[in-house]
Amino acid sequence: MKLPELLSPAGDLDRVRTALLYGADAVYLAGRIFGMRSKSVSFSDAELTEALRLIHQEGKKAYITCNILPREQELDQVSEYFAFLQDAGADALILADLGLFRLAERYAPKCARHVSTQLGVLNSETASFLYDLGADTVVLARECSMEEIRRIRSRCPDDLRIEAFVHGAMCVSFSGRCLLSNYLTGRDSNHGECAQPCRWKYHLMEETRPGKYMEISEDGGTFLLNSEDLCMIEHLEELRDAGVDSFKIEGRMKSVYYTGAVTNAYRMALDAIGRGEALPEAVLKECEAVSHRPYCTGFYYGQPEQYYPDSLYRSTAEIMAVVLSCDEDGQALLRQKNKISPEDRLELLLPGSTGIPFMAGPLAGEDGTAIADTRHADMLFRMKLPQAAPPCSIVRRPL
Repeated sequence: MKLPELLSPAGDLDRVRTALLYGADAVYLAGRIFGMRSKSVSFSDAELTEALRLIHQEGKKAYITCNILPREQELDQVSEYFAFLQDAGADALILADLGLFRLAERYAPKCARHVSTQLGVLNSETASFLYDLGADTVVLARECSMEEIRRIRSRCPDDLRIEAFVHGAMCVSFSGRCLLSNYLTGRDSNHGECAQPCRWKYHLMEETRPGKYMEISEDGGTFLLNSEDLCMIEHLEELRDAGVDSFKIEGRMKSVYYTGAVTNAYRMALDAIGRGEALPEAVLKECEAVSHRPYCTGFYYGQPEQYYPDSLYRSTAEIMAVVLSCDEDGQALLRQKNKISPEDRLELLLPGSTGIPFMAGPLAGEDGTAIADTRHADMLFRMKLPQAAPPCSIVRRPL
């Protein structure tokens, strides 16, 4: 059986390169308008053109998110922008609004149309109707169970692709349709500006006692809206058998380390399935090595739990540097991400590996002069790696 597509997020060109290195089959990203994330992880027209060039150079696909719910005045930008995306070579546009869906057919007819999870596809009738309108792919609502996916697949046209999330942050609102941020902060969550008030700590206040905050739990306020993170790496074969064609990793706003390590873990898991092998325990542990909240399996096997104690992230490793160049002997030029000292125990994360341990050893500046440590943010430095490594490879430190 054909392996599903592995679809990774990218918030800048470095994350595009990292996703490709670590095994993504496709990358999703956004331009400066119509994307459902903040402008800090959106591409200028020039950057988007370069990203598409890099992705296609590797024989992979690029999907552009255009999944906001646009206001009337925003429609004036559609024709020029969609035509630009088509000319730049976008393989598909990810759309949540039916108006934009129709305008994409008009102004970017060569781009496939993918229906965003924001539209909330929960059944085969909706999926089939969207297919009749020209949808190539539907990204199912995150609230679908495994059994519902099986039923949807069996009742939809065979050539309609089904995409589902397998990893990343979840939202307390239905398929991300939330107004809590708008109400509390004035930042529009449906225009990529969510302040994530669902991650805040809340107390109760009784109206006749203003200013007296009452604890919801014994040790303080409760994070009563805080969702756990999704992790389906142990259930990919079942998702494939249920009929999912594309496995989507959430996280365009997350770090280059997250993009690389999570893509790498799911790539190894999918390849093990392709070989008919059991998933190695070391691959499962890779998901713990990135910043995350407690994991769950979302709605796939029933109602997920909220996580009330805190909204903190945890991780078993941290990124220390990214490889810029490296010779066959492992002599590398790197960019610092955290301070490294010669006595540090590190790991080299290569594509298809779970981390090769080594001691940092002697360090040198970009010019080859010996240095005591890499104390300056983003500095370039030289270090001997345990073996040759391609550019964008990650050096991390176990915690």
